[in-house]
Amino acid sequence: MDIGALSIIMSQSRVQESAGISVMKMAMDTGKETAAQTTEMIKNVAIETNRGQHLDTRA
Repeated sequence: MDIGALSIIMSQSRVQESAGISVMKMAMDTGKETAAQTTEMIKNVAIETNRGQHLDTRA
């Protein structure tokens, strides 16, 4: 294998690796945003203190 072909192969490998890392970072950022939104939504849910106090045993 000549040096030119080896150089091209190595360059393509680096580009593929960089693209994979970029996609992974985007997925991680999306996951963080979703987690933050879910946490905020849970904090804003109104809590009803009367729920679950009584059990209806008649069927």
